[in-house]
Amino acid sequence: MRDNGVSDALLEWYDRRARVMPWRTSPQDRALGVVPDPYRVWLSEVMLQQTTVAAVKDYFHRFTARWPHVADLAAARDEEVMAEWAGLGYYARARNLLRCARAVVADHGGQFPATREGLLTLPGIGPYTASALAAIAYDEPATVVDGNVERVMARMFAVQTPLPAAKAELTAHAARLTPAQRPGDHAQAVMDLGATICTPRNPACGLCPWSASCRARAAGIQADLPRKTPKPEKPTRRGTVWIARQDDHVLVERRPDRGLLGGMLGFPGDGWDGAGGPAPAVGDWHEVGEVRHTFTHFHLYLTLHVAELSPTSTVTRGTLIHRADFRPADLPTVMRKAWNLAADHVLPGGYRRVMPNDLGRKAQAPP
Repeated sequence: MRDNGVSDALLEWYDRRARVMPWRTSPQDRALGVVPDPYRVWLSEVMLQQTTVAAVKDYFHRFTARWPHVADLAAARDEEVMAEWAGLGYYARARNLLRCARAVVADHGGQFPATREGLLTLPGIGPYTASALAAIAYDEPATVVDGNVERVMARMFAVQTPLPAAKAELTAHAARLTPAQRPGDHAQAVMDLGATICTPRNPACGLCPWSASCRARAAGIQADLPRKTPKPEKPTRRGTVWIARQDDHVLVERRPDRGLLGGMLGFPGDGWDGAGGPAPAVGDWHEVGEVRHTFTHFHLYLTLHVAELSPTSTVTRGTLIHRADFRPADLPTVMRKAWNLAADHVLPGGYRRVMPNDLGRKAQAPP
């Protein structure tokens, strides 16, 4: 296999078939001398970690409209950024996003370091993000390996070792193919190839610019690769969440900066470890159902309790905020599920409970 010829074939394909994405500088613009914006490349790479392109696009547009430059993001309030991130998941990324932006401004004059090694000194930037940013934004011949690239390399070289044990071998193959010229376009081309042609199921080998060199295709095993070590079954954790209203106010709680959903706005809970705990206020609490949500490493089942607090109720946890200052869209997904279930709660006797979604309307008996 001639590495230069293989890389040239891929770049020729990419020049014709590159995906259009809001953070990407097209190969045609690159040829005209347009330089990628490191801020937009970095922001997209952080957002895309363990998330799909389709899910990220709207978030990217909102972030760049609200904070068009890294200095704008660095100056943003934590709660504003966390609210804009709500629903995208993996909330540690949002906290690291702020830490990194502030370090770029404070320590590097608002400019991202132009090398992989320099990028690795920034908080929240690991080997993958450093390589992607160095290659795409600065054309450093860094080796960029994500899930798409692993799949392409496993098939290209017929690697039988299952993931994750095969990661080092697959990275070595990817490094071998990375050219000195246009390494940023090459990195994006391999990712595009994995996303559009060399897909997990039913790869379109007839359209692939590397089909003649692909060892897995020659052996007829391309659909069987990459092999993966079976994942252990996810454990289940249980807990309780409480949602309450007092007049025109909603009881909320911001989670600690560290840990699951760190820094996010939500409702008081019991720690989600099954240990139980007291309700956050004195009130007539009603158990109304169960919220189920799956995180990366476990399933979560939350028993939901709701209450309408009297004006004299004592609140021991959380903060009562006015309904006008509360947006369900700012909540992480699991808390939005709880909110929606609470809003649909009906009291014994057939009367709809006036939960926060119903403020401004009187409770009425169902027809």
